[in-house]
Order: sequence, then structure tokens, then C-alpha cells
Amino acid sequence: MPVTAPGGPYPSPAHGALETLLDRVARGDQQAFESLYTAVAGTVLGLVRRLVRDPAQSEEVAQDVLIEVWRSAARFDARQGSAMSWIMTLAHRRAVDRVRSAQAAADREQRAGAGAASVPFDEVSEQVERRLEREQVRRCLGQLTELQRESVTLAYYRGYTYRETAEVLGTALGTVKTRLRDGLIRLRDCLGVAA
Repeated sequence: MPVTAPGGPYPSPAHGALETLLDRVARGDQQAFESLYTAVAGTVLGLVRRLVRDPAQSEEVAQDVLIEVWRSAARFDARQGSAMSWIMTLAHRRAVDRVRSAQAAADREQRAGAGAASVPFDEVSEQVERRLEREQVRRCLGQLTELQRESVTLAYYRGYTYRETAEVLGTALGTVKTRLRDGLIRLRDCLGVAA
């Protein structure tokens, strides 16, 4: 089934319906997968398109995500979050991987064109620096209120829009925007980033 653009006739699944469908998909139920596909394909494609930008690649990535949902439905754990959050996390990761892959390919081409006259790369120090940055971000996220942390996580790590974040959290859009702004200011201050 080709993935179609967002805005199609995708009904909002009832609370728990996606979880039930995923459970059936995990047991190999193709009809359940068709229903799940219909319910989430447009949303998945919308998220992927925002990150990947290229329509053809976006459709390919969205298709890969939905195949991954079919293959790995048994790994879904409702105690970790909702089915839609799990699916959107898969979509976000896959889209980011595609963007990084495309960037890496472009970087390789640029390096090949520029020759091998670059400064040697210290991979170990780069890994240590990235690990320290991740730990600092985690520590700073831990200093946010729960609503701020959830809002920032959904909006910036999972790629949700403000409206989607408000829906997932069951909070007013204005409240989510305020919590995001306040949370980002606190993160900026904690990380020592200049405004």
C-alpha cells in the first residue's frame, strides 16, 4: 500500500484502539495491520515529511516505518507509552537516520572533492565530548517540571507540533507553549548557552 499525503480520511482512533490493533498485529493479524495502517499512515508521513523534506524520500521512509511496525509490533510495551507515541518515535528515528545518512553522503562527496588535506579527527575525544553533552542535557532536563520536561521531549525529541503535544498531554495549547518557552529558557540557562 502506498502511503498517501496527510489530510486524507484518517479517523482519530478511539483511546486504546491502536494498542489493541498493535497487539493483534504482533500476532500476525493482517486485517488489524490494514486498520492500523489506515489510522496512522497520514500522521507518520506528515512527521517524516517535516524532517526529510523530499516527497519521494518521505514516502519511502514512511513506508519503511510502517513495515517496521508490522515486523516489530511485539516489542511495543503499553507501559512505556501510547501506541501512537511508539509509532511516531519509530518514524522520527527513521526520518532522522535518513537525514543524517543524506548529510553524511554529501559530506563524503565534499571531502572527496576537497582532497585529503584535512586535520586528523580525534574520534575518542569527540565521543567523550558527545557523551558529556548528553549527560549535561539529561541533568538539565531533570531540573524541569514534569510538564515542561514532557513538553520539551515531545516537541523537540519526538518531533510533535505544539498542537500534537497539547493533545498527547491533554493540556491547553497555550499552556503547552508557555511550558515549552519556560522549559527552554531553563535549559538554556542550565546549559550555559548565550541567548
